[in-house]
Amino acid sequence: MAHASCTNTSYMSRCSSPSSVAPVYQPWTVYTDDKGPAYRLTRASGIMTSTITTRPTCIREEHTEKREISEADSAYGNIVKSSNDHPHGDESSSSLSTRIRLPTVIEAPNEGCTSVSLRVRIYTLVTTQTPKIQLGNTTLIGRATPLLHVDFFGAIPFAEPPLGKLRLKLPVLKTNLDAEVFDASNFGLACLQQDVPAQAMSEDCLTINIFRPSDVPTDFKLPVLFWTYGGGFDAGTASTFNGSGIVAQSLVRGTPLVYVNFNYRLGPLGLPQGKEADNRKALNLAIKDQHVALQWVQENIGVFGGDKTKVTVFGESAGAMMTAVSFLDPDFGKLARAAIFESGSQATASTFNAERRQNSWEAFVGGVPRCANLAKTDHTFACLQNATSEEIFEGVNASLTNPTEKFPFHPTIDGPDGVYPDYPSRLFARGHFAKLPFIAGTNLDEKLIESFLIANFSPPLVSTQSFDDAVKQLVALYPEDPALGSPFNTGSETFGLTPGYKRAAALNGDMGYQSQRRFWIQTASNAGVKTFGYLFTQPQAGSGRLGVFHSSELVYVYGDVENPTPSDAALSSNMMDYWISFATSLDPNDGKGSSRTEWPQYTPDNQVIIQLNGDNLTAIPDDYRKEQIDFINSMPLTFHHRRSL
Repeated sequence: MAHASCTNTSYMSRCSSPSSVAPVYQPWTVYTDDKGPAYRLTRASGIMTSTITTRPTCIREEHTEKREISEADSAYGNIVKSSNDHPHGDESSSSLSTRIRLPTVIEAPNEGCTSVSLRVRIYTLVTTQTPKIQLGNTTLIGRATPLLHVDFFGAIPFAEPPLGKLRLKLPVLKTNLDAEVFDASNFGLACLQQDVPAQAMSEDCLTINIFRPSDVPTDFKLPVLFWTYGGGFDAGTASTFNGSGIVAQSLVRGTPLVYVNFNYRLGPLGLPQGKEADNRKALNLAIKDQHVALQWVQENIGVFGGDKTKVTVFGESAGAMMTAVSFLDPDFGKLARAAIFESGSQATASTFNAERRQNSWEAFVGGVPRCANLAKTDHTFACLQNATSEEIFEGVNASLTNPTEKFPFHPTIDGPDGVYPDYPSRLFARGHFAKLPFIAGTNLDEKLIESFLIANFSPPLVSTQSFDDAVKQLVALYPEDPALGSPFNTGSETFGLTPGYKRAAALNGDMGYQSQRRFWIQTASNAGVKTFGYLFTQPQAGSGRLGVFHSSELVYVYGDVENPTPSDAALSSNMMDYWISFATSLDPNDGKGSSRTEWPQYTPDNQVIIQLNGDNLTAIPDDYRKEQIDFINSMPLTFHHRRSL
């Protein structure tokens, strides 16, 4: 696509808005309420839709530029074709021109309104070709978002369908498609899970999606960000995450990259449990799905303009845990060169051997009508492989409706030849992990669940007496004073719950998340690995007892905060730039994009993390609740770290 106002035609300097906030997709619309004229912008650029409203008195500045666009933008709702929508109503347009307004700076608000700096663009309609890629003998037909200069290719199978004899088997890499032309204009179906319409999911779900800058020259090889979603290992789908905002931001700042995400099997199909699954080497299939998706990237990302030697894996919650488990392989560098772990480490998920959750497997098999009579045997696989997908879903639904524990399907210790060979603390002590650069962080209030220590750590890995003594000592380190509990920084407010709630929440979050992040980053930095840590503390409006809750950072990373305040907008811009900078340079401080605080490297002599807060973005010592977290990390096998106590 030609850019009429471009003076520098090099790929790294394509004409783009100099905005440092996330791009938007929909136009400003005009309406009138009891306060007079107003202008509303709807954003649909990431993982949710949000709205910004402003008024003429809020507009601080306006810039005008001219640029060509394509007819495709009109179909996506990007084009404002009428001249009477101009905030000041004083410009005309011809049939060949149109204008769209994008907020480029969200400043301190005037009283009663959101202050927005507008960039008014005058566009001329041109024709843009639908993006196409030749993958082997197959032509992939993608989808363009010309205003963002981003192409999308989705629903591409990266493994053979895990059906029939391939159900509950290792994924089989699929690098070629069985068609001359393949429609890659949308995401694929989600894997089997609860709370998703039947028509939106399938067992045949192992697909991969690519967002890339448009018109990547054949001689360019761009860094790759590879995303793994979370969802407790029994929910989630790649289609929730629209990477076009991240790619567009990478272009704006002059460090273009390619974004990739994928689907992996969930629940009992992705994380089988029990003795039979162990004997058949069918454990941790979801993690192996991730590895095969990464192998597909190694084989194919070059045709999309990606550099297979510059892959940064990142994920949140279960996605971060899976990626962290992958780091237990010292040779993981053959698939990636760096990682970003958002709220998840190796032992955040409960770590047991396969037989610990035998009853979870029996609940699944018992829910599959034709196999129910075999549920308590070690001969279930053959029957399950002959069942229909509808019958299999009945079992999935049964195992999750009345689970034997809160998270019945988690990564499992699978021995020396597996992806999870031993308890992380034992592997760390031997230096048995990938020595690759990473960012690791947590949110202020990670896990707010009331439950009981002893019920969730049976049978313990140490003597019962030692375990009981450790529990008493640990509980004593968390006072009953609600002012010291989670959500933190909320004083004595108990949100209508018992005072013990905040105490339990603080202990729970430290056990599963805060202690594990600190344990992991200290282990790696002591081994000479380049690491960076963060604590996300941005207040979440209306979150009440949840505080700065688990997953609340996601909309900032994807540039999609709902009704953002100036603080939210600034933080989202900074976080996107930190993440993109790390993916492209292995350092969050490349000096490009938004002006932001220097993020110090975490070292044995400088154990400092960055506080991600729009009103106070600053480096802080990594010593919050030091006594409590030191105690937890002093006996990892006693607690064998658990995210849900």
